[in-house]
Formats: sequence, C-alpha cells, structure tokens
Amino acid sequence: MELLSAENVVAMGTALLGIAASGVMVWYERRVPRRKRIGYRVQMDNPIGDDVRMGRANVRVGVFDEAPGMSDATLVLLRVENDGSQGIDRDDYTSPEVHGLTVVFTGRTVRGVSVTQPSDTDHLMDHFTPSRGFGYDGNTLRIPRVPLNRGDHFKLLVMLSGGDVGNEIRLSGGIRDGEVHPNRSATPDEKPPLFSRAARLITIMLTASVLTLATIVVTRDDTRPPIGCATGTLTLTGSTAFAPVLEEVAKKYEGDCGGAAIEVDPHGSTAGVRELAAAGANQGAKGSPPVVALSDGPKPSGLSELRENRVAVSVFALVVNDDVRLTNLSTQDVRRLYRGEIRNWRELGGPDLPVRLVSRDANSGTRQVFQRRVLGRGEIANSSVDCVHKDDATAPVTRCELDSTDQVLTTVARLPGAIGYSELNAATRAKGLHLLRLDDHTPSVDAIEHGTSAYPYREIEYAYTYGQPPADSLASSFLTYLARGNGQDVIRTHGHIPCSTPEGLELCAAD
Repeated sequence: MELLSAENVVAMGTALLGIAASGVMVWYERRVPRRKRIGYRVQMDNPIGDDVRMGRANVRVGVFDEAPGMSDATLVLLRVENDGSQGIDRDDYTSPEVHGLTVVFTGRTVRGVSVTQPSDTDHLMDHFTPSRGFGYDGNTLRIPRVPLNRGDHFKLLVMLSGGDVGNEIRLSGGIRDGEVHPNRSATPDEKPPLFSRAARLITIMLTASVLTLATIVVTRDDTRPPIGCATGTLTLTGSTAFAPVLEEVAKKYEGDCGGAAIEVDPHGSTAGVRELAAAGANQGAKGSPPVVALSDGPKPSGLSELRENRVAVSVFALVVNDDVRLTNLSTQDVRRLYRGEIRNWRELGGPDLPVRLVSRDANSGTRQVFQRRVLGRGEIANSSVDCVHKDDATAPVTRCELDSTDQVLTTVARLPGAIGYSELNAATRAKGLHLLRLDDHTPSVDAIEHGTSAYPYREIEYAYTYGQPPADSLASSFLTYLARGNGQDVIRTHGHIPCSTPEGLELCAAD
C-alpha cells in the first residue's frame, strides 16, 4: 500500500507531466535554438498639431503646422529590448559603424529624440551620447551599441515631420550569433505574453502538482534546500576591478538560494589574498574559512595552502585625459613614461602638458598585471599625495597612488595631462578620458576571445580558497555558480571572458 500513497501518486503524476513537458521543450529547442536577439516594436505612432481628430470632433491641440519644417508632425514611441536567451555586449553588434542599430522612418524627417523608461538607468543611459554614435539625420536615427542583459529594454520617443502616421518604420543591424527582428505591436503599457497558451497550461498543471506534493512534504516536516544551493555566510574580497561582477553575482545567488548572506569587501588583489591566508591560519584545524579572494593574476609565491580556481580573462586598458589627444602609444613609449623619461606630452607629439602618472597602490592586481604584462618592471617612486603637487621636488614627473579603479578613472578625467590604467569595462563607461591602443592593438574583449589580437594588457582572474572547502559549503557552491552557472552571463556582460566557454578554456589554459 505504501506504493499507492498520496505522496507517491502525486510524485508519479508530476514526473510523467514533467517528462511530457520536457519532450515538448526539447522539440521547441530544436526548432528555436538559443540565440542572441534584439526585438523592437512601435508602441505609438500618433499625429500632433492642428486639427487632429480627437474622438468625434476636430480639436485644435497645437501650433506645429505653423512652425518651420513641422508640418504633419508625428510622435513615435519605439521599444527596443533583449528578448533572447543570452546577454548582449557592445562587441556583439556587427555594424561597421560606431553605432549598433539604425532606424529609418520612411517618408518622414526626424526632428528630435528622447530616451525614456530604460529598464536599468545607470546601466543604459551612459551609452546614449554622440561619441557612441547616438544621433539622427534626415529620416535616419542611429542607436549606440547598448549592452543589454536578458529582458533589458529602452524606449525612444521620436518627433518627426513631413509624413503620415503608419508609414513604414524599419530598424536594422547585426548581432553576432543572433538577429534583430520586429516584435508584436503593443500599446505603451502592454507587455507581450512570456509564454504560449500551451506553455501556460503545462505550467499551471505542474505548479498545481508541485504545490500538492509540497503540501504533503511540508506536513511531514522533511523539506530540503534547493539542489546546488548552500546556506551560511561568505566574504568575497580581493580585486576591486572584478568587484562589480562579484556584487551582481552575489545578489543573484542570494535571490536564487535563500539562507545565504554574501558580503563583497574588496581591498585589492594582494591584500585580499593575504587576508584569506591569515583567515585560514587563524582557522587552524577547523578547515577552510568562509572567505574567497579574487586576484587579477596569480597569487604571490609562498602561499601553497591557497587553492586556485580560474574564473575569467579580464582585459585592462591605459586611459588618458581627453586633453591628451593621442590615441596610440608604443610599448616602448609607455615604458619611458613610467620610468619618468618623458615629462611633457609634446615629446610624444601631444599637447604641451606635463605628464601626471595616476597609479594604483601596491595591493592592486591591476597594477601588478600592468607591470608584468606591459612594463616588464616596477613603476618609479610615488612623488605626490594629491596627484597635482610634487612632494619630492627632485622627482622627474608627478606620480600618485590611489586605492581603487573608480578613483583612478575620476582623477585621470579631472587632471589635464593625466594617464592611468583600469579594467576595460569600467574605463569604457568613464567620461572625460579615452582609451589608448598599444602598438596599434585595440583593447577588445571580442578580438582577444577570437584570437585576432595580440593585445598584451590582460590577465586571468583567479578565485582563491584556503585549501579545499567542503562540497556542501557556501564557498564551494558560490564558486560553481560564478564560474559555471548563472554567473557566466554576468561575467560576460561586464566585459570579461568566462573560463568555462570553449574560447575561455583555451585562453585560461594558455596564459
């Protein structure tokens, strides 16, 4: 009779329904493979101006027809979204131009455009600048290469003239391993259904079965945590350059796995590795402490008790203040700059500005990668506290040291003649400065991933634990989530190459 218990009957029914649903999904996946997709749809295309019909009467609502060039004025609301199954990075756009997508309004002229209702203001708004290709001309609107996580979207409110409502609106562009396609039309507040009717029915049936089974299990008081999740506390320390990735992945893990509390507390790669070593030594025979240290490059020698996990390939870049109009330097010139042999940018064909070296502190993995991969040696001595005035009058140039990537970028953007270095994705978003090519090699994640660039300023991102943490520990579970689970999408969105991809495996093994 135990075989026919309520729990077993519900479990068997759920399993059979799950098998059927899996068969349907396998069939669907064969027909619709995982791809990167950008969808667009027109949510509004309305006339504005005099004598526009409102309801049953003609009502005067404006004076656009009297304004120069504004006859037949119209307003269009265009929604652009990532409706695919993968995140889209700036390098995924294949347009030969600086912008990523192009919108053509047939028979009409673009008079103005505004970005409205982005799904992530901080993440998206910085990309809508003329320097990123954002602008319009005639009947054409140019949209920048905006990185979009799955489900991200933005809307463009476009004012046009000289045409009729309903004229063709066409958006075009290319996505590597993906497509750009029109979505179903919708009103501004309407959202397209996420699942088909059949999928919703299967979901309802599965949900009902699972809830019934869960009720039985809960009454027996033998609930278990989700597979792959772990509870407890964990501290992530080390690299400030990789900290944005850790913060987003930690938040996702806590959302997916209840009972986990993860603190991100970066102090620089070297400081983080030594903090982990100290925590392990204090732990003694109690095992691996709940600490993971991220390092831009391998750990210092002599710490054999630390166990490495290769997570990603990070790309870094040299940045200069926008007043320094140079865009390319040879490796030899960079070495001369950081030996103090070049004191003024005019010696390299640049403006008449003194050279100011804005560096990271000795704990920085970004600095160690720069010295190891580009300089081949250390930098000259620190000579300034505020990056402006020399504390040592005999120093050939002003050089200061700062604690984080953000501080370096802010200072370089503020000081004319300043040069520094940073993780690539953060540098790309910064204003008031620009990136430098090295020996004509552009800092590009896509080029490095596909083996078409010898750009040298890059390094493996290591995650270190003190010994081997238990398989059921939060440290072990989080590392799996970061390197081979949902964390891969976050790593790529932030401009890094996951080591778990085929290209990443080769890069992480070779470096």
